[in-house]
Amino acid sequence: MHGEDSERRAVSTVSTVPAATHAPPPLHVAIDDLPDGLIVSDRLGRILAVNHAATRLTGVGAEQALGRDMAEVFPFRDNDGREWWKALDAPGGLRIRTRIPEQSLHLPGGPELYVSARLVRRPARSGDVERVTIMLRDSGARARLERSRANLVSTVAHELRSPLTSVKGFTATLLAKWAHLTAEQKLVMLETINTDADRVTRLITELLDVSRIESGRLKIHRQVVDLPGRVRRLIAGRVAAGETEDRFRLVVSADLPETWLDQDKIDQILGNLVENALRHGLGTVTIEVQSVDWGVAVSVRDQGKGVEPELAAHVFRQFWRGNSRRRGGTGLGLFIVKGLVEAHGGTIAVQRAPEGGAEFRFTMPAGAPEFA
Repeated sequence: MHGEDSERRAVSTVSTVPAATHAPPPLHVAIDDLPDGLIVSDRLGRILAVNHAATRLTGVGAEQALGRDMAEVFPFRDNDGREWWKALDAPGGLRIRTRIPEQSLHLPGGPELYVSARLVRRPARSGDVERVTIMLRDSGARARLERSRANLVSTVAHELRSPLTSVKGFTATLLAKWAHLTAEQKLVMLETINTDADRVTRLITELLDVSRIESGRLKIHRQVVDLPGRVRRLIAGRVAAGETEDRFRLVVSADLPETWLDQDKIDQILGNLVENALRHGLGTVTIEVQSVDWGVAVSVRDQGKGVEPELAAHVFRQFWRGNSRRRGGTGLGLFIVKGLVEAHGGTIAVQRAPEGGAEFRFTMPAGAPEFA
């Protein structure tokens, strides 16, 4: 009996492998490296192993659990109060049963956890249950994901409703009163419909970008890009749209290295940052392109109130709009910018500009890509 207790304690004792060897770590070390909670029991519910993540999620350490009964130490219950382990009936049920779907469970007085299990049989097909491996996941991460999705749906619905209501209203008016409207009235309505259709298109494009970034499906089509040339083109477009030319200042350092980037996505990055500076900043918008150790850095600075240091970590999150919610926008622009920069292998940060205001600075690697 004393030997069995020593063996059980060994499961929770962390040891190290000498640096000179390349042997795999002991099993108890490996399971403690898992990000999710793991509990292992035999077919009758005697606990064989508990990893660190399970201890963190349940508050029950390995020394309290090893060798004891599962139902006693981890009395998981579902939302209707039913005992999960008893309902599981590991030794019974269909002999082809191996996977137990994830369920929302909790310990008495404890937080909600997502629990799934696998019945290990010997032989694997229709054999007796040898042990049960139980995985635990914190519900907090999933709750945050669900809130993010709910925010996305709410934002999309809100942003779509206004332009679609306008399009519907003006279209109905044109159809019903075409003969009674002047040419000038028709033109105003059609221009409004066109503007609102562009707004819907931009929103859909942003949502597709978010989806590609989060799923890792964003594709980069590299070519040699003249970064100062793209900035000049952007400024010319903003001036043509009504901004004064002296609102912008471009600073370009000499001897810029060659950069292979996705030109459309670079235009999108620059456009979002300049739009952000115009919308939320004041004074002159300065765009500086300079050479750095491993590539090219582009800074976009304004002369507004800037971003408080404690908020700098939040500005690239989805739906972040600071105190400028009244100025519109989905709050996805800077999130998309960060995703596009990182897809190129670059980095981006925000800080206070020398003249006050905010400075967004992103850096892109120089040189031809490996496939070129």
